[in-house]
Amino acid sequence: MDIWEKLYETAKKEYHPEDVSPFITAHHVTCAIEAENGQIFTGFCIEGCSGVMNLCAERVAALRMYADSGQTVVKRMIAFRDMPPGENASGTPCGACREFFLQLDKRNKDMEIMIDYDKRKTVSLIDLLPEWWGWERYEAQDKN
Repeated sequence: MDIWEKLYETAKKEYHPEDVSPFITAHHVTCAIEAENGQIFTGFCIEGCSGVMNLCAERVAALRMYADSGQTVVKRMIAFRDMPPGENASGTPCGACREFFLQLDKRNKDMEIMIDYDKRKTVSLIDLLPEWWGWERYEAQDKN
């Protein structure tokens, strides 16, 4: 079993769409991330009618990683609905998640994101945000 299969199988356990209430749905998108030290963390999407509580699976996984281990660097990520990323299913994180990962740690620019599970095709986060606005802040922090 390669790391991608391990991530997929771990995240798949979180996939069981359900209505938490008449206003909130959850577990319809899942994610697994591999932290810098090799630990795996999962997340699931949760959405409410008000829009205030909406959290993507990717951010939930990253928040679990940080809360449980203090880590901020992600090596690999897979996210999906009912099937792995590929021709008929997207695996790229939304703009808010892309932004969150870069703000969490500049080294996340190199995280691998699965975009085609069967072909084991990945893309790095920086490829999805090539002209990111925040590099100057990191440069200023590095000077201090």
